[in-house]
Amino acid sequence: MTMTQPDLSIFQTLESEVRSYCRGWPTVFDRARGSYMYDEDGHAFLDFFAGAGSLNYGHNNPVLKRALLDYLERDGVTHGLDMSTTAKRAFLETFQEVVLRPRGLDHKVMFPGPTGTNAVEAALKLARKVKGRESIVSFTNAFHGMSLGSLAVTGNAFKRAGAGVPLVHGTPMPFDRYLDGKVEDFLWFERLLEDSGSGLNRPAAVIVETVQGEGGINVARAEWLRALADLCKRQDMLLIVDDIQMGCGRTGAFFSFEEAGIVPDIITVSKSISGYGMPMALTLFRPELDVWEPGEHNGTFRGNNPAFVTAAATLNTYWADGQMEKQTLARGEQVEAALRAIAAEHPEEVADVRGRGLVWGMELHDKARAGSVASRAFELGLLIETSGPESEVVKLLPALTISPEELDEGLRILARAVRETA
Repeated sequence: MTMTQPDLSIFQTLESEVRSYCRGWPTVFDRARGSYMYDEDGHAFLDFFAGAGSLNYGHNNPVLKRALLDYLERDGVTHGLDMSTTAKRAFLETFQEVVLRPRGLDHKVMFPGPTGTNAVEAALKLARKVKGRESIVSFTNAFHGMSLGSLAVTGNAFKRAGAGVPLVHGTPMPFDRYLDGKVEDFLWFERLLEDSGSGLNRPAAVIVETVQGEGGINVARAEWLRALADLCKRQDMLLIVDDIQMGCGRTGAFFSFEEAGIVPDIITVSKSISGYGMPMALTLFRPELDVWEPGEHNGTFRGNNPAFVTAAATLNTYWADGQMEKQTLARGEQVEAALRAIAAEHPEEVADVRGRGLVWGMELHDKARAGSVASRAFELGLLIETSGPESEVVKLLPALTISPEELDEGLRILARAVRETA
């Protein structure tokens, strides 16, 4: 598409240098609907980014927007700390009926603050409080957030370096297939746990993503996750599943760990739980772990009532009948077929294609090439990002509500971007 140079001066002169996404997408966005974003000049961009997974149901979803507008127009409570409100009650009742009970889960619900890293911090703090131990085990290439506790269990060296202080009480272990299957799963981990001379303090918990999004779309096998859950049980460690990006249906089922048949002790949820892109996060945990004292973990924005409204509407609209999971898996097959066709067309350039549901990654041998593909896709009207420790993976994260036709359109643009950057 032909684009005029937008006026970015106010962003460049006043906004911090820390800004990132806007550098790859140098335009000024004005409105959005469904799977499209539009800049101030009216150019349309098909969105395969979905707010980093916070817009699983598309931009300005009309059903959710109507519920929100109705609530605001009747002067519903917008800010209530952790007060009891009708909006919170409706969400909790819906979450219990639509999500927890059908899956046999009796987890308590905590509102730790508005973002994913708030949920992780609360999970780590609770695990340490319950077990009376400091150490947390995470995995290579993990990403759990940007606050200090979350960074301590994050693998990315660039992000960790920004902490400015030592990141302690976290120990990394190899993620599934990190050693290419040459070493038995958890051999090193279990040996360290059993050897009193290993130097590893017994951990309070293990935190894991079933699919590492920022780490490069690394998909853990169901059998690996089951073995991890068994190890945690045998070694008296809590299992925390970080479902912030991969939950809320991204991999098919509502929770990404359902396929493996495991039940985590603690679950972190954020991003698309509000359904509308509004800040909201949950930390879920088994009832016997609820050892908090009143006010022991709090925050001004831990109760976002407008988000409760759209979250309840989302669950009732998309998760009450079981159809969303089937649709997501079908769309995922469509994406996989297209990516494998691109890989077959460019066998010397595409190193791997991997994913689950509607999160997919295409790894390129030339690590710098992924950024070039994303840049060309933007010029052609498609928003995609990169991931992986060296940004070597083209990452696809479209809305779960995207139509087959829109998906085809975006995949054709991606194929063209790969060809034109070869």
